Amino acid sequence: MGTFRIALANLSFPSSPEESISSAESAILQAASQNAGLICFPECFVPGYRGMGKMPPPPDAEFLARAWSAVARTAGAVGVAVILGTERIVEERLRIAALVIDRDGSSLGFQDKVQLDPSEEGTYTPGMSRRIFTTGSLTFGIAICHEGWRYPETVRWTAKQGAQVVFHPHFHQAESGSYQPATFADPRNSFHEKAALCRAAENTCFFATVNYASAGSPTTSAFVRPDGTLLSFQPYGQSGLLVADLDLSEATGLLAARCKSI
Repeated sequence: MGTFRIALANLSFPSSPEESISSAESAILQAASQNAGLICFPECFVPGYRGMGKMPPPPDAEFLARAWSAVARTAGAVGVAVILGTERIVEERLRIAALVIDRDGSSLGFQDKVQLDPSEEGTYTPGMSRRIFTTGSLTFGIAICHEGWRYPETVRWTAKQGAQVVFHPHFHQAESGSYQPATFADPRNSFHEKAALCRAAENTCFFATVNYASAGSPTTSAFVRPDGTLLSFQPYGQSGLLVADLDLSEATGLLAARCKSI
């Protein structure tokens, strides 16, 4: 089965929707220069997450279509698959989603966020289903932010369908007076990064979590091995790509398969 090189785009929040496109394209080119087969972006990177003090312009279907086309052209030109955190409009309602683009620039479809945080319910509407994706030798799924941390079944279902890696795009920024970690899953910090370790270990799959880069960020981008140990993490608040080679043979899905509850 061999290894698969993946890049996590731990980037600053875009200052505008247009910058979200250019930043995404630049990151894809950088991932290609480092021989990554896939790059994953944070939650709603295009045009930027709505909430927690962030207010991108109103949803614009024409902008989104143009952004997706631009990212797909870049991906196809350099042969890198993309998981693009974005939003999309379905039946005049706004959803949080991840657009998956294959290495030839073709669309493999969307994974919508199914389990919304209560704070999101006035802005977004939930998706209805989960699915898995394949590019080359890699089979993977996506659990977006809140649903990956607080709803273990979202990750377990994906692993039971054969996903070797579950990607976890999220947006998590510092709150006033909050603890500012320097080490992944520091016991003094919140539960969030510890949950990432659990999602991998309880399903015997890789868990790849990707956040924006921001000052004092309480979580950062990281790769967790199928035994629940940390492979690598991005320095907190530092913008850039976190790149790792994953040995896909380690992702057996054994513990997910043994769970009979779902």
